[in-house]
Amino acid sequence: MPDQLLTIETTRLPAGPVRLRLTGELDYDSAPELIAAAAELRGDGDNPVVVDLTGVTLCDSSGLSALLVVHRTAGTIHLTGVSPQLQRMLDRTGLGELLAEAYADDDVRAIG
Repeated sequence: MPDQLLTIETTRLPAGPVRLRLTGELDYDSAPELIAAAAELRGDGDNPVVVDLTGVTLCDSSGLSALLVVHRTAGTIHLTGVSPQLQRMLDRTGLGELLAEAYADDDVRAIG
């Protein structure tokens, strides 16, 4: 079994968004970890989920699929820290408009 390729830090704010800060590789091996983290957020009601991808060094098609599952599971999600490569993948697959709505930097700093 490979070393942990992805770490997910969850920050829950009272009456506000939940942030998932990802660090590492979001791929076939690690996508289930993101899906599991999103499943745990089901009890957070209508709070949007911010997925901070600043620390993601690789995202493949399985990672994109996991982001789509997070969207379907958690409802409203906002991506932040999207690399140019990932943005191109989002745009080419048609997921850019659905998933890439980002908070302003000040909003992300407020989340922590």
